[in-house]
Amino acid sequence: MKEPNLRQHLLSPYELYSFLLSHFGAQHWWPAETPFEVIVGAVLTQQVAWKNVEKAIENLKNANVLDSSKISNLPIEKLEVYIKPTGFYRQKARRLKSICSYICSEYNGSLKDLFNKEISSLRAKLLSLNGIAPESADSIILYAAEKPSFVIDAYTRRICERLQLTNELDYESLKKFFENNLPENVGIYKEFHAIIVELGKNYCKTKPVCKNCPLNKKCKSYTQDK
Repeated sequence: MKEPNLRQHLLSPYELYSFLLSHFGAQHWWPAETPFEVIVGAVLTQQVAWKNVEKAIENLKNANVLDSSKISNLPIEKLEVYIKPTGFYRQKARRLKSICSYICSEYNGSLKDLFNKEISSLRAKLLSLNGIAPESADSIILYAAEKPSFVIDAYTRRICERLQLTNELDYESLKKFFENNLPENVGIYKEFHAIIVELGKNYCKTKPVCKNCPLNKKCKSYTQDK
């Protein structure tokens, strides 16, 4: 597919989405088989590479305990062993067990009942749980509950700063910025988040690889360092 030309002006969020989608193609992300697996992944991926999360989830699957009720009743020491690849495993085990206990006690293990809440109520409830930060909450809402709540991660913040998309770089301001400038569409939110991750992993790193970046003509950081 031919990529659209980039104007020599600041990109809007939707222009950025369209261009990156044309460049990278659809990612069909998040990598999980069930909504509950999304929740587990969102908790375990904090401060660790995704490949480590995959190892932990595989451990839970092999032990046949990837279930809210089973994790809720699992001895904490066993849970720690299963998720050890993710680092901070003692803290994450307590958090994951607490979240699973909540799902079981309040919703009888039914994510459907939990996800029937309106987005604002669901987000507030998730954020009230120990171990659920805004990025985790929005990931759960978007990828597990299939509701439009834009996810902001470190890649998004870095890319916005370098492209000078907006001066407001705190989490809630960035979330509002994207949601106010994109169609309220779950599919778009998912793909945009995924291709931002691709851009961040491959080009817009802490030490950026600007030369081959598809956005280098639009990036203030690149033109300054040229």
